[in-house]
Amino acid sequence: MNIRKQQEIMESGFLSKYACSCSNEKMTKRLCEEEPCPYRTSFQRDRDRILHSNSFRRLKRKTQVFLSPTGDHYRTRLTHTLEVSQIARTISRALMLNEDLTEAIALGHDLGHSPFGHSGESALNSVCPHGYRHYEQSVRVVNYIEKNGAGLNLTEAVRDGILCHTNKIAATREGNVVRLADRIAYINHDIEDAIRAGILKAEELPKESTDVLGITKSQRITTLVASVISNGAETIGMDSKIEKAQNILHEFMFENVYYNPIAKHEEEKAQNLLVKLYKYYINNIDALPENYIVIANKFDKHRAVCDYISGMSDGYAIDLYRELFVPKEWK
Repeated sequence: MNIRKQQEIMESGFLSKYACSCSNEKMTKRLCEEEPCPYRTSFQRDRDRILHSNSFRRLKRKTQVFLSPTGDHYRTRLTHTLEVSQIARTISRALMLNEDLTEAIALGHDLGHSPFGHSGESALNSVCPHGYRHYEQSVRVVNYIEKNGAGLNLTEAVRDGILCHTNKIAATREGNVVRLADRIAYINHDIEDAIRAGILKAEELPKESTDVLGITKSQRITTLVASVISNGAETIGMDSKIEKAQNILHEFMFENVYYNPIAKHEEEKAQNLLVKLYKYYINNIDALPENYIVIANKFDKHRAVCDYISGMSDGYAIDLYRELFVPKEWK
């Protein structure tokens, strides 16, 4: 008996009846059949593939909220992803769900995010006739773009969890844990970044929310996580009072930070940059890297251009724009 099979037997004796185990043939199905790993379960293998992917590494240079912040401690899309993973794993472990599956979904949930955060997402959605939503793009990344078009060949459970992480009910409890962990993470770390940036003061947070959740980031996350755990694994959720307090905080952040002109004063420039890059490549499809030309032939040119631009880091998009549209000095 190899190590993987031993782990699967241990899983069956330990995990909750609500967990998605590696014996679930439907949820472990891949787009292409392949030999199982002798050492890792299906979901451990998925996690490793995501962790070693190019798109995962590029998250370190993609905006979370603040575009190209100069301070060392502001979140990027990568640090956001790691915080989501930590929160989701804590919840899954406590509920005896499949922690490996949870981690794989969490690490992969934002692989398709555009440069410049949600402003970039809005720009691409406005010009691509297929529309652009980062959670759908994350699935395209793992299916068609990574490994020069071969994809990562992930399991159904991980792909479903990635697709549903924003606003849909996932097919597994683990996917629904990640959906809640994503919101818990971004609301609270964005508050911390906004306070660091001078856009918010801690005392300005709505009292009807902080009285329930806590004053500090740590207190609020602890309260929210504890509520999800106390709710149990049958239906992933939280106490209605706690959920209401979180929703109040969520609305407050949209009004005071996410749409704040100080935080977003460069947003229009970023959107114009992406739109101009998009139009350039639509009219010069042969200028795309070879693997994206393959995508253009398989799908269409709009799909290929959107795939290419959405995968760029903030810095790469700016450098490419400068290369294509800013005149150079004559030497």
